[in-house]
Amino acid sequence: MATITLLFFLFLQLITATISTTPLPYNATVYVLLNCGAQSATTDETDRRWDTDTHFPNFLPSDFSNISTTATASEQDPSVNRVPYTTGARIMKSRFTYTFRVSPGAKFLRLYFYPANYSGFNKAESFFSVTANHLTLLRNFSALAAVTDSSKALRKEFVINVDETQILDVTFSPSPNSYAFVNGIEILSMPTNLYIHGNHRIKLVGQNDFFYINNSTALETLYRLNVGGNLVGSTEDTGMYRVWDSDDAFVVGYGYQTPHFDVNITYTSETPPYSAPRIVYTTSRTMSNHSQSLDWEFPLNSGFYYLFRLHFCEIQPEVLEVNDRVFDIYIGNQMAERAADVVEWSGGWRFPVYRDYVVNVTNPDDRRNKQSITLQLSPNMETKAVYADATLGSAYSNAILNGLEIFKLGDAIGSLAASNHELPSEAPIASLAFPNNKKKRISWHIIVAIITGVTSGIAFFSILGFLISRRRNGGKDSGTSVTKSSSPPSDLCRHFLIAEIKNATDNFDEKFVIGYGGFGNVYKGYLDNGTTTVAVKRSNPSSKQGIREFQTEIEMLSSKLRHRHLVSLIGYCDDKNEMILVYDYMANGTLRDHLYNTDNAPLPWKKRLDICIGAAKGLCYLHSGTKHMIIHRDVKSTNILLDDKWVAKVSDFGLSKVGSVGGTDITHVSTAVKGSFGYVDPEYYKRQRLTVKSDVYSFGVVLFEVLCARPAINPNLPSGQVNLAEWASRSCKKRELEEIIDPNLKGQIAPECLSKFAELAYHCLRKEGVQRPSMGDVVKTLESALQVQEGEDHEVEGSSFPLIINGDAMNEDEIFSDLSEVERKLTSNGISMSVSRSAKVNNVALFSEIITPLGR
Repeated sequence: MATITLLFFLFLQLITATISTTPLPYNATVYVLLNCGAQSATTDETDRRWDTDTHFPNFLPSDFSNISTTATASEQDPSVNRVPYTTGARIMKSRFTYTFRVSPGAKFLRLYFYPANYSGFNKAESFFSVTANHLTLLRNFSALAAVTDSSKALRKEFVINVDETQILDVTFSPSPNSYAFVNGIEILSMPTNLYIHGNHRIKLVGQNDFFYINNSTALETLYRLNVGGNLVGSTEDTGMYRVWDSDDAFVVGYGYQTPHFDVNITYTSETPPYSAPRIVYTTSRTMSNHSQSLDWEFPLNSGFYYLFRLHFCEIQPEVLEVNDRVFDIYIGNQMAERAADVVEWSGGWRFPVYRDYVVNVTNPDDRRNKQSITLQLSPNMETKAVYADATLGSAYSNAILNGLEIFKLGDAIGSLAASNHELPSEAPIASLAFPNNKKKRISWHIIVAIITGVTSGIAFFSILGFLISRRRNGGKDSGTSVTKSSSPPSDLCRHFLIAEIKNATDNFDEKFVIGYGGFGNVYKGYLDNGTTTVAVKRSNPSSKQGIREFQTEIEMLSSKLRHRHLVSLIGYCDDKNEMILVYDYMANGTLRDHLYNTDNAPLPWKKRLDICIGAAKGLCYLHSGTKHMIIHRDVKSTNILLDDKWVAKVSDFGLSKVGSVGGTDITHVSTAVKGSFGYVDPEYYKRQRLTVKSDVYSFGVVLFEVLCARPAINPNLPSGQVNLAEWASRSCKKRELEEIIDPNLKGQIAPECLSKFAELAYHCLRKEGVQRPSMGDVVKTLESALQVQEGEDHEVEGSSFPLIINGDAMNEDEIFSDLSEVERKLTSNGISMSVSRSAKVNNVALFSEIITPLGR
């Protein structure tokens, strides 16, 4: 029977080989190729056009001709590709910056160097540093020292994230008595989440913890290998022009087999076609009968963390089932994965999969030192013994690897730079950076890194270790949680096991779903034998987002951040790598559920006013009622929840930022722009300076939502009405307020109450934060409006409501210029402004809606 099965799959292999196709390549949205110093545009051997930088002054500083020159190498090595290496070079005598305007997101930045003698410049005298925005890529770098005998040219590849400013500054800084040079610069976009996942959580080898790669993390590609195969050139890659070298130079020992099966690879959403070329997955190294493990060795600089990405695909027709081939993975002599099973991971034969691990190469005192870090795959003999019985099938005592990528990760101060270890013998002493105080500079660099790392580490792990631990009652460890330490006080936060959460939600049954979001689903649950109703917010593993929000939410709400108008966190679950938050159940859902796109009855005006007052009190407490001001950063109608008594509670602190003591107007936090479209403060968007007045702006949008019963952004309306803040403010200015009020409120609003309310909302949306009221003033004004309403006749006949903006003579174009700029940039960048699907009745939408990695 086994023979028949094997023959069948061999036959299937032959069929699929005949119909095997190359997956569609990734089409880059950003594509910059500069042949620096060349006299004209040139096409390389891959038919890619490289433009000369001399014809593109927008890339160059205005005085570029005074601080740099162009030259051609005096020696032309025939083994070096002509473009972009030997057709020209930009020689820089002082600090020199290329400025590129590109779309936000992760980018490949590739720098090309041909260290040759140029007219008037000795190749041994070139030492320089390179930065990309705030990131240090190279320091006191010598391209001559970096090249090898087998390659006279050099390509350095980095992965960096460009923020919403859309600016990428690449700066070359020569060391004293030296010069900098570059032959080519390539900038290429990449698929979202290929290497930078926003807040990607990766297993930290040798520790019971995780490493987080976020948008501020820079990566340098050190090794990209087609294991068991030959070099895969850039044109054979999947549209990103990566080069996959052979792994021959890094293999340790003997006893390898390099099988190649021309089978059709079945890519998946988890491992899409651009993850690695088909040839990488159809070649591999496995063990021969005479070996005990697969081993590789890589020299890596001390003092950095490294990302190892291992690519797997079972292509041998005899390895078809789970437990057919099970092995352990060691990196740096530490266990990275026990009982790895590619078929189990991927879902079947011919399905590719990759796994990420982060390893810390210690000895930060000397970054010049390189350590040999081993990668070892060895059969898991325990599993083999279990499945050795003939009735169960034979497990193969073997291991497999198809591809490998190794990246250096930027350190705590954003640096990827390690000092050169092997400097060229002909390099004069004067060419070294700061030769008389080199040791002092290195020490200061280390001190800064240590202080930054230790301070951040103490703060982070003190909080997380305090929160993520055992159960509230001090029970047993589950053995699978992310962090283990002492339990937080039982009156603040409970720690649930996944079994308890599943029991509360009937194993996450669909019928319990009451809300949706970018983070995952929200379920209604019942705890403590059904006596406590809760809302369970569960991360969707496939979303690959929300890890930082999960931590921030726990940090905020499990501390003594308690208020009548803030949602209460009951507990959390990190058991078995789950990320789950448990809140008090809000029976009446979100404020938006009762304003528009809903089957709920319209809220009466006085109830709307009361809800606004409650939400404003919650935000006021965040801004000025705590020791450190807290900026919510995602104020919107879906983040204002209503309990069974219609008490408003501010929710979702995943994007919140903690400021300094006092929360004064001048206090700000410099940070990347995050929030939800239609609610983001234009001043914050423009300057990336977050203040409490940014929350005030967002709350002003909510006030107009309450009054007008329409979304903050509605792309289906005429252009002048798409943005609620712009449309409502213009209507106030023109005294046409009655045209935008929710028709359901006709006859309910006293004229003076309406005037106070609308004027307050208008001033919340002022262009500059200093012109906006504080949340304390917002509370007082809303309470005053409610008093006016209660003192008036409730049967107000529908009539015109004149609105006077006190003493306001601002030009309308001035009011909306920044706002329009924000919306224009968002739409020009291809960012969807569509409203997320309407929630169910009584939907508890506790999740933040992350529409794109750029902002919410």
